[in-house]
Amino acid sequence: MFYAYVLKSEKYEYFYKGHCQDLEKRLAQHNSGMTKSIRPYIPFSIVYFEGFESLSEAIQREKYFKTASGRKFLKKVMAP
Repeated sequence: MFYAYVLKSEKYEYFYKGHCQDLEKRLAQHNSGMTKSIRPYIPFSIVYFEGFESLSEAIQREKYFKTASGRKFLKKVMAP
């Protein structure tokens, strides 16, 4: 199974969107500082994810999350 996911910095109002095959492993990689561009925002927690049968579907959904309508959708589904 493949996933499109959204991480939120626990210290800042910063969201990271990505895709992977193993959510827990990927979160650990992000929190260990492997992704240089987001190191200042560590630690992260998973705030939203969706599962897919194929890698291409997960990539397509990640790209959607990064659009204006995708950000609007995420804001709506993650609202308290």
